[in-house]
Amino acid sequence: MTEAASFHLEMTRFIRAPREKVFDAFTDQAALAAWHCPRGMGVIEASADARVGGKYRIVMAGRDGARHAVHGEYQVVSRADFLAYTWQAEAGPMPPHIRTLIEVTLTAQEGGTHLHMRHSGFPDTQSRDGHATGWQSVYNRLVDYLDPDGSAATVVVLGDPRSSYCRTVRMALAEKGVAYTLKPLPPHAPEVLALNPFGRIPVLCDGPISFYETRAILGYIDDAFDGPSLLPQGRPSAQARGEQWISLINAHAYDAMIRRYVLQYIFPKGPNGQPDRAVIDAALPEIARHLGVLEQVYGDRNYLVGATLSMADLLLAPIIAYVGMFPEGAALLEKCPNVRRAHAAMRERPSFAATQPEHG
Repeated sequence: MTEAASFHLEMTRFIRAPREKVFDAFTDQAALAAWHCPRGMGVIEASADARVGGKYRIVMAGRDGARHAVHGEYQVVSRADFLAYTWQAEAGPMPPHIRTLIEVTLTAQEGGTHLHMRHSGFPDTQSRDGHATGWQSVYNRLVDYLDPDGSAATVVVLGDPRSSYCRTVRMALAEKGVAYTLKPLPPHAPEVLALNPFGRIPVLCDGPISFYETRAILGYIDDAFDGPSLLPQGRPSAQARGEQWISLINAHAYDAMIRRYVLQYIFPKGPNGQPDRAVIDAALPEIARHLGVLEQVYGDRNYLVGATLSMADLLLAPIIAYVGMFPEGAALLEKCPNVRRAHAAMRERPSFAATQPEHG
């Protein structure tokens, strides 16, 4: 075995669980099978003999079937304060002859346990930094496993619940069955700016990992969490068609339907605090054209691509809901029975009902 060089990483987490329970999550093989892998993967084999000189082995698999196995030996086992064990990959970016060391220190704090992890012995910064990203995701799953609120302790949506994009992200999480916490914040709030330099909402936090831009957030949700895929499956043409609609909705439909129509009613900036009729009247022909295209695309289907829900439907549903709230939009929708039928099907989904915003 080649013992390590000097590169190392350190991480801390606060976990709302007793030290003994956190310690056991690292040493019980059934517990390891429940959490010890990054998001988007699953543990298919776990064994642990948690005593000095005892061995462990964990085999993880991605949705593509690729397997990643690690093994090691326990060096120190002091329940429920400290655990040290070697870490050696059987395949992957780090050479299998490299053996590193993981040290986990648990300290009782009010309401839970402070976890400090030091992973040392990396041969270079690339290996260290690659493991840092993976460990962040793994420890998110540890918190999911131990915290009374489950994934709602790690997954947080920052944004105004009235935002159509914020609602789309929340619907996606609901469709995946992911518990989350909503932190209502307006655009450019200090907490938003700290994570998104452009100040726009929504922002998604998964523990210390954060993302902005709705399409990127949806991609992360789809890849990181179990549940039905949010992209059309099957032939490449179906996936390309799904991306086409995502792009069209973001680049064109949102601008005409929300920015230049709905927001004129919600945040009126015309004379005497009234909606700006010039802006609305200019947007209506474009909205009619968009609805006409959607009417043809839906035909007798309830989804934009194929027979199952996709990200495109989640993006469009909150927009159509807003358009129908105001007189001209409601009149245009009356001429589009296929759009109305498809939207009615979306309204029946639990994810739509659970994210209904309050309008003051």
